[in-house]
Amino acid sequence: MNLQQLRFICAVVRQNFNASAAADSLYTSQPGVSKQIQLLEEEINVALFVRKGKRIIGMTPAGEQIFTFAQRVVGDIENIRKVGQEFSQGDRGEFVIATTHTQARYSLPKAIKTFTERYPGVQLRLRQGNPTQIAEMLAAGEADVAIATESLNSYAGLVALPCYQWNRIVITPTGHPLLQTQPLTLEAVAAYPIVTYDQAFAGRSLIDKTFANRGLSPNIVLSAIDSDVIKAYVELGLGIGIVAKMAYDPVRDIKLEAIDASHLFDPSTTYLALRQGTYLRGYLYTFIALYAPHLDRNTVDQALDSTVASRALLPLPSGS
Repeated sequence: MNLQQLRFICAVVRQNFNASAAADSLYTSQPGVSKQIQLLEEEINVALFVRKGKRIIGMTPAGEQIFTFAQRVVGDIENIRKVGQEFSQGDRGEFVIATTHTQARYSLPKAIKTFTERYPGVQLRLRQGNPTQIAEMLAAGEADVAIATESLNSYAGLVALPCYQWNRIVITPTGHPLLQTQPLTLEAVAAYPIVTYDQAFAGRSLIDKTFANRGLSPNIVLSAIDSDVIKAYVELGLGIGIVAKMAYDPVRDIKLEAIDASHLFDPSTTYLALRQGTYLRGYLYTFIALYAPHLDRNTVDQALDSTVASRALLPLPSGS
């Protein structure tokens, strides 16, 4: 038994039992992955995976238990490496943030600018995706932290820390008749074609639920993963937009006007997630505090040590 075999087991599971994808993620060959897993099965005299022909389609009960231990071993090896880097490299290394376009474009720049000025020796990488993809990147060890509004607080093995709350605005081209509607109502919004986020993004499910609760069926003519794309199509007159308030800048978005819609929709919470059992280098704590000042090192450590991370245990600061 060796560490490489355990890495292969974890990779196959992460890649939905696709051995070729697992091999690609580890920069090796698919036959090599299959051979090493087979050697391990022969050594411990038990099958780890359920196979149909040559395809892996699931895990055996024994495989599920061994996978749990393999994850722990691989994670601990990575933690040992991080401890070594902490003491040998100091404030040098790599830091990967998995997040959505909206967070990367509008909520992260200030914290990232300060962080990079403070830690010029740290190579910072942003990996973007939808909330589910982001959670999967973090769970697979492909990112150090994940920041998004949805999915992060429902993944096993991840601790989601609430950062701040936000709400929505309706954006229109300048001079649009909706600007004269006071107060703004859901019925008035639903009377126009709407451009907003994709189903997987930024509280879209909350938008849909809000309209449905009022018996309204809005005409969503276009959905996108990118706030800037939404704004571009609203500028073209395709419809009115529903976007996160943070995504509107009156200085830059001079062809658009915004109407506050916080009285129409419940607020959403943006979370920063970490893997349980992972070792955090010192500069990660600094970044977290820069992004969400109420999340100091002690608060983060307490959350990581808890068996269950709860919103009640980690309240948002007053005024968020």
